[in-house]
Amino acid sequence: MEAINLDRLAYFAAVVDAGSFTRAAERLGITKTVVSQQVARLEAELKTALLLRTTRRVEPTEAGRLLHARCVMILRTAEDAVDELAQTNAEPMGMLRIAAPNDYGATMIAPLAAKFARKYPACSVELILSDTRTDLLANQIDLSIRVGWLNDSSQQARRIGSFRQLLVAAPDVAAAFRSKTPDELAALPFIANGALDEPLVWRFTRRDIDSRTIRMRQSISINTTPAVLGAALAGGGLCVLPDYLVAEHFKSRRLVHVLPSWSLPAGGIHAVYPAARFRPPKITAFVAMLVRPRARQQISGMKKFSE
Repeated sequence: MEAINLDRLAYFAAVVDAGSFTRAAERLGITKTVVSQQVARLEAELKTALLLRTTRRVEPTEAGRLLHARCVMILRTAEDAVDELAQTNAEPMGMLRIAAPNDYGATMIAPLAAKFARKYPACSVELILSDTRTDLLANQIDLSIRVGWLNDSSQQARRIGSFRQLLVAAPDVAAAFRSKTPDELAALPFIANGALDEPLVWRFTRRDIDSRTIRMRQSISINTTPAVLGAALAGGGLCVLPDYLVAEHFKSRRLVHVLPSWSLPAGGIHAVYPAARFRPPKITAFVAMLVRPRARQQISGMKKFSE
C-alpha cells in the first residue's frame, strides 16, 4: 500500500470529533466537499469503511474507532513537535519564579539569577528562599531547586549536581576532639539543624567497610542552615553542613573538616518543575545555565578540601 496522506487522517479525525462533515469543514476552514472527498479516498486506500453516514450524524465504524484513536496520538505528537520547535526558537520573557533552600539559594542560585537577568532583559526573576518545601502549583512556582532526596513522584525533575555532607567545626572546637572514630562524638556539643527530619542522628561510613550510627548531644538547635553555619563559625559546636556552603570557610581556616576519613550520606541537587507537556523558554534557558560545565562544577560542590 502506498504511503497514507496525513492530511486525510486529520480530516477523518475532525469528522469523528465533530460528528458531521459540515462541522468538520467549518473547523478546518475548508469546504465540505474537500473533506468528504479526502475521507472517501482514505477509505479506498485502506479498503475498509471508516464511517457510518446517516441523515443526522456521522458515526465511526469499529475500524474507524481504532483508526481515530491512533490518529489522535499521531496528530498530538505532531503538534507537540511543532510547539517544542517554536519554544526552542522563542526568546525567554516574563517573570521566572524560582524556589530554593535558604543556603543553596543564597550561595548558588542568587548569583546565577543575576547573570540570567542580565542575559535575558525581557525576563525578571523572583527568587523565593525557604527551608520549607514549597507547593509549586499552589504558589505558582516555575522551577524549584531541591537539595537532598526527592520523594514526590508527581513532579518532573532533572538532576543538576550532587553534594556531600560534612562534619565541621571551628578550629578550637575541633582541637578538643582527638578520637579517630565517631564513637566519642556524642560527648561534644552539637548544633542541630531543625530544618532536617533527623537533625541529631547521623550515619558515618569508612571506605564501605565500617559503619557507625551516632546520636549527637544537642547544645543548640537552629531552624535554618545559614544560621547553623553562623553558630559554627562562632564556636558553638560541631555541626553537619553541605560542602558548597563551607568551601570558602575551609580555605580561610575558619572551619575544619572533622573526621575526614569518615563519610556522611551524600545527596543530589535537582531542578524540579510542575508536571506539564511543555516548559516555557524562560525555564529551559535557566536550567541550561544550571547544567553548563562551569555551573555544574560549582553546583556539585568541592571534591577535596584542605584539612
